[in-house]
Amino acid sequence: MFKMENVKTKQNGSIIAIITMMFLYAMIAFVTNLAAPIGVVWKNQPEIGNSNMLGMMGNFMNFFAYLFMGIPAGKLLTKIGYKKTALLGIAFGFFGVLIQFLSGMPSGMAGFVVYLLGAFISGLSVCLLNTVVNPMLNLLGGGGNRGNQLNLIGGTLNSLAGTLTPMFVGALIGTVTKNTSMVDVNPVLYIAMAVFAAAFIILSFIPIQDPEMGKTNENTVFEHSPWAFRHFKLGVIAIFVYVGVETGIPGTLNFYISDTTASGAWTTAVANAAAIGGFVAGTYWLLMLVGRFVAGFIADKISSRALMMITTCAGMILIIAAIFIPKTVTTTMPLFTGTSFAMTTIPLSALLLVLCGLCTSIMWASIFNLATEGLGKYTAQASGIFMMMVVGGGVLPLIQNFIADHAGYMLSYFVPLIAMAYMFVYATFFSKNVNKDIPV
Repeated sequence: MFKMENVKTKQNGSIIAIITMMFLYAMIAFVTNLAAPIGVVWKNQPEIGNSNMLGMMGNFMNFFAYLFMGIPAGKLLTKIGYKKTALLGIAFGFFGVLIQFLSGMPSGMAGFVVYLLGAFISGLSVCLLNTVVNPMLNLLGGGGNRGNQLNLIGGTLNSLAGTLTPMFVGALIGTVTKNTSMVDVNPVLYIAMAVFAAAFIILSFIPIQDPEMGKTNENTVFEHSPWAFRHFKLGVIAIFVYVGVETGIPGTLNFYISDTTASGAWTTAVANAAAIGGFVAGTYWLLMLVGRFVAGFIADKISSRALMMITTCAGMILIIAAIFIPKTVTTTMPLFTGTSFAMTTIPLSALLLVLCGLCTSIMWASIFNLATEGLGKYTAQASGIFMMMVVGGGVLPLIQNFIADHAGYMLSYFVPLIAMAYMFVYATFFSKNVNKDIPV
């Protein structure tokens, strides 16, 4: 009887832990996806000069933080545990959003610098939360396909938050002009701060038991490190380029649709371009939600390697088509235009890039699953290294938007195309653990 009650208590604890990790997954996307729509506001300020690259700097600072927090986050995970690391991440998130809110008070470049500081601190937050969420769900699922399945289900909530954030900001702003400022997005920041405050209070009362697998103490000495595994080393590169693809496709697309100059998506004048851009980008994240939701039911039957091979191939085809189809070739999508939902004409290339959301939806969980498979006690350390390489989500979009400034938006999509090609090669040839002789 005692054993049965023990098992039931353990199962209930696991369910609570899984639900909590799912919620944190959503918060990660909420904070991260503020960068692109707010970047549209900043790029239209006279001091920024309509530069796409500077408009993407908030996104860069958000992901740049991973380079500094990735390794420490992994160490915190093993030293203070999952719950305290998550609470620390939530606290960073609150203050990061608070500083972004305060950036609306100074004018000009001073406010922009304050905003970038807030974006950096928010990046420290999502790095800590990511470090907790991914290995926790993977280990709670027992690794393998089941661990990947839990990460994909969590990714569904992540995508839901990612869908609503640019849509909400875009609908709030409508058309961005030089007179639009951070004050116009304050309602979103109020919500973000309230969510972080509530999450901190709720999580404080939820008991979460750290999984034994990969748990260490400060006196533990390992004979090896995750770097001893070839599939992990190449998987680190795959994560670096993947996050750049996931962020760069919708972020640059938001800029493209919101741009009412000759370089943008429009051949004729259009009202509420920022609202349309936000909803087009939001639809990309919505399709990521759909992809992760569907994959959550099949991931225990189809290997991560097969999923990666299929989706990277499809993604490359969509991007190539988008690059070479002229913007005069149009289609329609149901979008919020600033006042109501309507079938809205957009370039066909934009729709093709939106469809890439279905492809990228499974990649994070699949790469993480492939690269950490068989690492055992090195999993927590590997997670910290992975988080450091998420800086790719800042680097690749910055490069992409530098190209967009000088060669055009569509040519800039060669950056995610090359990254997709690498991920295909990794999944096909280099994702298997060939170092099984190393004790884990």
